[in-house]
Amino acid sequence: MHTANPGRRCGWLAVTLVLAFGLLLAPALLAQETADRETATAVVGVTPDTWRLVRSGEVDANFRDSRADSNYNLVNASGEGWRQWRNRWVSPFGLIAIGGMALMIALFYLLVGRKTLDEPRTGRLLLRWSVLTRALHWSVATLFILLALSGLNLLYGKFVFRPLFGDAIWGAMISASKVAHNYLGPLFGILLVVLLLKLLRHNLPSREDLTWFKKGGGLIGKGHVEAGFANGGEKVWYWLLATAGVAVILSGFVLDFPNFGQGRDTMQWANLIHALGALGLTAVALGHIYIGTLGTEGSFEGMKSGYVDESWAKEHHSLWYEEVKESAETPPAPAQSSPPEDGTLPQRPT
Repeated sequence: MHTANPGRRCGWLAVTLVLAFGLLLAPALLAQETADRETATAVVGVTPDTWRLVRSGEVDANFRDSRADSNYNLVNASGEGWRQWRNRWVSPFGLIAIGGMALMIALFYLLVGRKTLDEPRTGRLLLRWSVLTRALHWSVATLFILLALSGLNLLYGKFVFRPLFGDAIWGAMISASKVAHNYLGPLFGILLVVLLLKLLRHNLPSREDLTWFKKGGGLIGKGHVEAGFANGGEKVWYWLLATAGVAVILSGFVLDFPNFGQGRDTMQWANLIHALGALGLTAVALGHIYIGTLGTEGSFEGMKSGYVDESWAKEHHSLWYEEVKESAETPPAPAQSSPPEDGTLPQRPT
């Protein structure tokens, strides 16, 4: 019986290890060789000067991106310009505008307080908002808030919610915000245009508006400030929605439906216009919401029920009150059951 030579056994083991190691390295070496060969064939003699030319656009069609029928450079300088505008100007503007408005409202409330009625309520009511107008207003207001919250999450959420909740929850929030923003945006645009058209006749400029602005809506000087159905401040909010709001709607449609031939440059400009307009409107909307709820007695109940008290109408919209005061009515008192004359209480049926 022969015993195997230990030296020969070690030799075969060494050869086996070398072959196995070579097999493992072969794919990586071949891939690197293929990549180097493709690079040398596709882009010959690429230098930093070449990439500077690509970035500037001073190159021929071989250095162009032809995907989706575009003629952009492989390094798109306009995209970097858009990113700089968004990060350096648009995002800080939103924080300053919205945060500044919230701070001013808080200071105003602490220093001045709520505007209560100068005269006691009469109990006689005037119809100010129809059912259709209130339905349009609350629909537009609800959609505006949802779009503002989802838009703010898309712009700033990664700096707030991602560190708090992690990538999984933050990713789900971003996905939900994107879907909600894309689908609710067109509906908001349509309803806002309908509401603007319905309220147009009440928001045309008038001479009384100049006096209203001079007196700061009654905050400056003494004496009553006259106003029609809409005062100067309400008209400013209306025309902001009719201008900046419509710009936000149109730019939103450009971003929402990228299948009508608009190029990247158009989409980038639409994004900047959309963000600037939406952030500005959100800031002003905080003031509108404050005045219509906590800031002024009687305003919220008018948009809730459609009716306002005579005292509220005379104080805030005296010219309109003079036009409609004859239609004021006292609401019927709620029915109350009176006890029997003998003082006995009615028996509960069994």
